Amino acid sequence: MALQRIILEMGTGNDLYGEDYTKAANRAVQDALHHSSISLFNALDIDSASMQVKVTVGVQEPEKVETAAVAATLPRGQATVVAVKGGMNVFDEVTNRTTVVATVGVEAWLDIPDKWNQAAS
Repeated sequence: MALQRIILEMGTGNDLYGEDYTKAANRAVQDALHHSSISLFNALDIDSASMQVKVTVGVQEPEKVETAAVAATLPRGQATVVAVKGGMNVFDEVTNRTTVVATVGVEAWLDIPDKWNQAAS
């Protein structure tokens, strides 16, 4: 069997007033998840718990993302979350606040049986 990426979704999220990087990341993950529907688990009788999920979060201050809290929001699979430099901060000089914008890539991977893997044939 071979681990194959079956899904790649992107999302964006923000925290307008609290400068909360984790909240912005969670909103970006939910945005990405709302763009996908994975029907293959039921169609092929595959347990979704076997799916590996990798989330890459881009924010201006990656050390402020609580990656375990972001992983806990994922409804299926075994999640790994990594925060990297990216996203955007938008400073409002009038209110003296920063809006945090997070971007995410959500990848789902499955161990695909060789009989379905064209690379193996």
